[in-house]
Amino acid sequence: MQNNSSHKPTIEYWHVWTDQDGVSHQSRQQIEDFIHQGIAPGTSPQWLSKLKQPGATTTFTVLPVGWVGDWHENPKPQWIVPLSGRWFVETMDGQRVEMGTGEISFGADQGTKKDAQGHIGHLSGTVGDAPAVLMMVQFEEAPSME
Repeated sequence: MQNNSSHKPTIEYWHVWTDQDGVSHQSRQQIEDFIHQGIAPGTSPQWLSKLKQPGATTTFTVLPVGWVGDWHENPKPQWIVPLSGRWFVETMDGQRVEMGTGEISFGADQGTKKDAQGHIGHLSGTVGDAPAVLMMVQFEEAPSME
């Protein structure tokens, strides 16, 4: 993964695919179609690349070193999986959780009400001296947790 806050990042991955003869192969690919915008209207900008399919959208985001967003709700129910770096989520009750690679979060704080300080949803940002690279799988409807 390459990144700084002023240049588009890239994320490398292995693509397993099948040729016309039915033989499987692997090749190194890059996700490089990032745009710099907020995850939802009115939120702080971050690097985003989205892959859409019916009922779900997978988004890769790169939060630069020192990035702290504004208080906001998750735009839709979503799994958030850190791929590298560290980030934090602080909820309205004052709890702050720091997460790193492989620590999974499920964001379902839609419908919160502003508190006395004007906070809504949660606050999030990076921790440490490396960007936080996150993969988010967002759903049109909340998935069943059964």
